[in-house]
Amino acid sequence: MKIVPATKEGIAEAALVLRGGGVVAYPTETVYGLGVDPFSISALKKLWMVKGRPENNPVLVIVYDKTELEKICVDISERAERCIERFWPGPLSLLLPRHPKLPEMLTAGMQKICVRCPSSDIARALCECFGGPITSTSANRSGEPPAVRLNQVSHLSVDLGVDAGQLPNSPPSTIFDPDTGQVIREGVIPKEDIFDCLGIG
Repeated sequence: MKIVPATKEGIAEAALVLRGGGVVAYPTETVYGLGVDPFSISALKKLWMVKGRPENNPVLVIVYDKTELEKICVDISERAERCIERFWPGPLSLLLPRHPKLPEMLTAGMQKICVRCPSSDIARALCECFGGPITSTSANRSGEPPAVRLNQVSHLSVDLGVDAGQLPNSPPSTIFDPDTGQVIREGVIPKEDIFDCLGIG
């Protein structure tokens, strides 16, 4: 794994790797994530190989800002819009109706895609430099603890790592389906804050 600093030049090099179908480890606001081009079947297959996970597990995607949602989502509801306005950028991952052009293996055949606009400036800059959404599954083999340092990723078959040092210990992002009101995973953002935003109990 080649390691680059979390500078403008390092992020530009990481974006080139993504465009070439490679796998990049990069920092998010919680842990290091693994990024590939979500529209590339070959890149997704490489990601699954790196993770050692079955292909029936969906993968989360991050965006630079909400304007990029039109590339991966359709029919965004009022509830979803309210969550986006209140909690993005931030550690809230939303289940939104997937765009039909997305590879089915990304969502494991489900009709929703899990999306987040991270509060990490580095992660968002990587999306912006790449020119679109990228995947953001935790940088570890399936069943192992997520990585908070890049040297914890070195045993994986990753093409390039963006080094931002050790990340602070943090719970994972909260995963929420705004259309059903279901909290799939409670993380950094408490469910009470989401329900208060939407006026539900």
